Amino acid sequence: MTDLHTRISDSFNAQGLMATLGARLVHVGDGEVHIEMPFSKALSQQRGYVHAGAVTSIVDSACGYAGLTKAPQGCDVVTAEFKINFMRPALGERFLAVGRVQSSGKLLAVCTGEVRAFAKAGDTDYKVVAMMQATIVNVPQ
Repeated sequence: MTDLHTRISDSFNAQGLMATLGARLVHVGDGEVHIEMPFSKALSQQRGYVHAGAVTSIVDSACGYAGLTKAPQGCDVVTAEFKINFMRPALGERFLAVGRVQSSGKLLAVCTGEVRAFAKAGDTDYKVVAMMQATIVNVPQ
């Protein structure tokens, strides 16, 4: 499991956007990755909600890295397409993107993801604010 975590965290840490968003990798498992992002006024839209672009970015990365947990050695991943549904305003102190592999093969992985909003930093109760389905492509390095 350590090699898997190192593979994912090294790639995650190379992303400038995740650092810009204040996002951090909080869980790496076989076929599942969690990325957490704190609320920041710098990420808000005009009504004070977290911007859809920030929400989309963390769940896209969670799905991509979930796909990378299943990718063959010597491959990296890129997103080929995704569909996202926003179910409610992204309001909260922190957000957790959960990406899961639903099916994986030599070339593609199909993943689902959700973004959970937590009203307060220590809360365990959450509301799902967005759901994604993504196709992830394995790319030889």
